[in-house]
Amino acid sequence: MKGLTQFLLVALFAIVSGNKSNIPRLRLSYKDLLSTNRSSIFSGHHGQLALTSVYLDEYRDRLFLGGKDVLYSLLLGPTSSESKEIYWPPLPGSREHCIETGKEPQTECANFVRLLQPHNRTHLLACGTGAFQPMCAFISVGHRGEHVFTMDPTNVENGRGKVPHDPSLPFASTFSGGELYTGLTADFLGRDSVIFRSMGSRSTMRTETDQKLLHDPKFVAAHLVPDNVDRDNDKVYFFFTEKATEAGDREGAIHTRVGRVCANDVGGQRVLVNKWSTFIKARLVCSVPGPHGIDTHFNQLEDVFLLRTKDERNPDVYALFSTISNVFQGFAVCVYRMADIREAFNGPFAHKEGPDYRWGAYEGRVPYPRPGVCPSKITNQPGREFGSTKDFPDSVLQFARNHPLMWRPVYPALRRPVLVKANTPYKLRQIVVDRVEAEDGQYDVMFIGTDVGTVLKVIALHGGNSLDAEEVTLEELQVFKVPTPITSMDISVKRQSLYVGSPAGVALVKLHRCETYGNACAECCLARDPYCAWDGAVCARYLANSKRRFRRQDIRHGNPVLQCSDQNLSEDLDMTEDRMVYVTENNSTFLECIPRSPQATVTWFVQRDDRKEEVKLDDRILSTDQGLLFRRVLHQDEGSYICRSREHGFTQTLARLNLQVLQGETVDDLLTRDIGGLSDPFKDRSTGGYRAWMPCSAYSRAGSLGTIGQSRTWFKDIMQLIGPSNLPHVEEYCERMWCNDKLRRKHKSMVEKYRQAQDSARKVRKSPGERNRTPRDVSLWEE
Repeated sequence: MKGLTQFLLVALFAIVSGNKSNIPRLRLSYKDLLSTNRSSIFSGHHGQLALTSVYLDEYRDRLFLGGKDVLYSLLLGPTSSESKEIYWPPLPGSREHCIETGKEPQTECANFVRLLQPHNRTHLLACGTGAFQPMCAFISVGHRGEHVFTMDPTNVENGRGKVPHDPSLPFASTFSGGELYTGLTADFLGRDSVIFRSMGSRSTMRTETDQKLLHDPKFVAAHLVPDNVDRDNDKVYFFFTEKATEAGDREGAIHTRVGRVCANDVGGQRVLVNKWSTFIKARLVCSVPGPHGIDTHFNQLEDVFLLRTKDERNPDVYALFSTISNVFQGFAVCVYRMADIREAFNGPFAHKEGPDYRWGAYEGRVPYPRPGVCPSKITNQPGREFGSTKDFPDSVLQFARNHPLMWRPVYPALRRPVLVKANTPYKLRQIVVDRVEAEDGQYDVMFIGTDVGTVLKVIALHGGNSLDAEEVTLEELQVFKVPTPITSMDISVKRQSLYVGSPAGVALVKLHRCETYGNACAECCLARDPYCAWDGAVCARYLANSKRRFRRQDIRHGNPVLQCSDQNLSEDLDMTEDRMVYVTENNSTFLECIPRSPQATVTWFVQRDDRKEEVKLDDRILSTDQGLLFRRVLHQDEGSYICRSREHGFTQTLARLNLQVLQGETVDDLLTRDIGGLSDPFKDRSTGGYRAWMPCSAYSRAGSLGTIGQSRTWFKDIMQLIGPSNLPHVEEYCERMWCNDKLRRKHKSMVEKYRQAQDSARKVRKSPGERNRTPRDVSLWEE
């Protein structure tokens, strides 16, 4: 059964990976982003930020950063680049004590700022690891419009329970109502996994040390989400993975959970004193349905993003998952509705019972008030009023302690992921989402950060009644110059910007740059970017409330034939010029044609006389991503070659190449005769005459530089035609062509390069396994 499962998984991911829409339609390098003013990098005043936390404050238009022994405040104005720094090392003696315990001086024994949260209108709460002695301080940031950034180094509090001791351990936190809710390992050894509530006027709360509650968890995110207008029903949700206690004999199985506590929980009076009395959890399932009921499960939670809507009670939960085995490496994005999460928490509790002690749904009597609910107007009944959790009966608290897990899992919308990536050369680590209004509907644009410093811009399209989603990868952005894992991502819809954090620093990346898609209506339409539309003149930002009527956009189908029919667009948009290519018979050659989009399909046609047909590919003629490779040219290959691309029903001609095949005897004759006797194919097209023989005197210091350039160009053309057997003739010719020692030395270097190119060409001809080698391996002469 295990072998069958692995086979189905491999087959599934082969299908997913083979989908052309999974390939980024546009790849922009680090230099491309900088040159188009789409990205900028901040690496700290000394270039060693070692970023560990980010807080985006859109109210103040500032970005706060925490790193190794340092804090930064950056203004986000359109022209401002002002930044301020606070140096914040560990307390005296902490670093030395950390080193004495055997920790690494550089990577552990420093104050890594892990937490930045707003405390009030004028201050931030900042907490750092403090060289394994966590500490917190309040940072004065001033009012809106001010750029205040100061800290009193003497007013430092104990940070235990707010951030982990170890800077490498994950944790999650949220600040609400003057109280900090944190899921973390709270001890020096990193073994005490708890959910804490600290600060504020109420007593500190924590979970019990019980593996039924938290079994080796890894906390990913924490968010407060209200249930209704009664603020007493506000709940804090934690998203984490843990070792599954209900997995039976599958030792080490990992499940993803969503857990919650009531914000007004104060524990019990006699049972669960200062312990959470409302904590319950449910499993989050993200899987791809397969044949025979065999699903592909993604169990490892990587990141969570809450896409807030106009209804603050019902955000969409975007969760990024991974699964890694010996067979494959896969990632998926699943979207959950808060209604489905609440329904799971209102369902039956999980329970172990029976002679074989198996898990099942609890069917006995559930005490009132139901475990997991908050004391509020809803739970109060005449004669049974509960002012706080301390008023809950002991039976309720005992049941909550023994039944923290819900029986029914939470499934994603449509019961399947909106995105699946498999066997990629990178790992997906972070996700943020922007909901964008387009001409033909509303789209959620996902920005996904990888472990190699790139960001994928992706949309998922659902067609009609089908449950299947079409994933369209719009762009792949190389945000950082060198590969570095992306550790945080924040999105500013207000500024239409993305803030991408990594150990190398933080990058500001604009969400869109429509003009990079091209200058034609068809190119803008094919991009399928919800941010962009053709406005009649250029590809520009689409604004739903704009008064401009001439806007063309088709995200769902990307069909320029319909959208751009009045833009002089025909089925075959021919914007190319004919180009001559000469090659000697039995040599190799390459006809270059690179489509504007890697999602397009390229087809080659050859036209001879009035007959045009598709090029037949075989072991001798190969189609590559960069063009058409002839491993050995025959005389019958001569003709006009047309390269066409097709994308979403739109066809256009990319290249027209007239291939002229010369016989070997013709080239031998050319190399042994004076240059003045060249045949028609070698006429100088710039002058209409033959390239004339030029004596050595033409290359003296008084010679024309333009004449020298023309001769070198002609030499390059000749080198494109001849084969290795003609090298002696070339050297004889060069003795006449270049007379002084300087030019002769340069010629020898060029001949050596040519020989290496020909060696590569012979290897390709000998090795069928290298058919898809890039054209540079067998390219014609390049200076």
